[in-house]
Amino acid sequence: MAVAAHATATWQPVIGDARTADTVRATGLDVLSRLRDPAVAEGAGAAAPRHGRPRWTPSSTAQGTCGLALAFGHLDRCLPGEGWDLAAHRHLAHAVDSTARHPVTGPGLFAGLAGTAFTTAYLANGRGRYRGLLDDIDDSLYDQVARLDDHGPRGPRAVGGPGLAVAAFDLVSGWTGVAAYLHSRPADPNRDRALNTLLGRLVDLCRDDDGMPAWHTPHHLIADEGMRERYPSAVANCGLAHGITGPLALLALAHADGPAVPGHTEAIRRAASWLAARHVDDPRGGGYPAVVALGERAPAPSPARDAWCYGSPGVARALWLAGTALADTGLTDAATAAVRAVLRRPVAQRRIASPGFCHGIAGLLQVTLRFAADTGDPEIIAGARRLVDQLLDEYQPRSPFGYRSIEPDGTRADRVGLLEGTPGVALALLAAAMPEPPAWDRFFLLS
Repeated sequence: MAVAAHATATWQPVIGDARTADTVRATGLDVLSRLRDPAVAEGAGAAAPRHGRPRWTPSSTAQGTCGLALAFGHLDRCLPGEGWDLAAHRHLAHAVDSTARHPVTGPGLFAGLAGTAFTTAYLANGRGRYRGLLDDIDDSLYDQVARLDDHGPRGPRAVGGPGLAVAAFDLVSGWTGVAAYLHSRPADPNRDRALNTLLGRLVDLCRDDDGMPAWHTPHHLIADEGMRERYPSAVANCGLAHGITGPLALLALAHADGPAVPGHTEAIRRAASWLAARHVDDPRGGGYPAVVALGERAPAPSPARDAWCYGSPGVARALWLAGTALADTGLTDAATAAVRAVLRRPVAQRRIASPGFCHGIAGLLQVTLRFAADTGDPEIIAGARRLVDQLLDEYQPRSPFGYRSIEPDGTRADRVGLLEGTPGVALALLAAAMPEPPAWDRFFLLS
């Protein structure tokens, strides 16, 4: 599968001690073993409290059995011949069968067609399996991307003025996530045409509109109610999940073989320069904000928590990819410095107590593992090992699924989705202790 070409060709686990490595592998294996049965996962996912989160949907890769298929597909790569491929197939079949009752029409990566296709391609692993399913999904995606031209040269814009909602372009639901999937697939004319259309949209997104980032979100299009209350004017989102950081990472990855569309290199440079300049100093060592408020009386930005979705880890990874694409050591140095600053903070000051991937310890660990592999920096490697120890300390073998999410109200919940639950924790642990390259993290735009 083409996604592997963008991962590290060889993968050196950061856990060198054999006894610790065995413990880490056993923990990840135990967590996933408890979710082998799709019915068990379905019951747990449906029973988890909402707390403002999207509902459990079997076909969702972020929050459904499709994500468990991805996790088991990677476990099969780590431990071939032990039956995990069958477990992956069962979860994928459950996810696809569910679409007869709840059709999936949206193109998005986390809960739409691109996510189902990403998982299916990962399980196919270049062996020609699932060809009919992949062809059907790809054709639907190509058709939806082609219809972007119906909205004019710059794609769908916000009603009533410039700017647009983050869901139009972000990694989770928008153009970036679909492009991330297409870029992971082998080249062919239809795929290339659709990918270049999306890359063109993202290049255009990085322009400046009379002093305003073209990708800013007007106040009336801010979807998050809490954010809308905090910021009375427009905002520029800096998160990897929902902001300009996602398009920057994708544009940088797509630039590996040279510019693909007009303005590609310049767009990376503009977005990376804008993002790098948003660094905010504070007593914790500084970091990157979740959003930057725009307007004359906008409040000053402050560093976000140290998570994959928002904050220094996700931003640093995008800046590293951009610096690599442009051969710009200023950007790669800034990225490495940001990761070091996170790892030097006391754990409590990182504000990511939950073990999961999105805004928890596992996400920070996977970002750190990528930096450890790319830099060989002893400080970052040591930081990754401490994060592994932190996750091992969070392991609760007597709980239903080994790890429990810390909810916004401080309570604990049993979550089994890839984005926030135990599968994401297990995958990060396996990446720390096993030599199989974690190519699954393209889903999170880390490779």
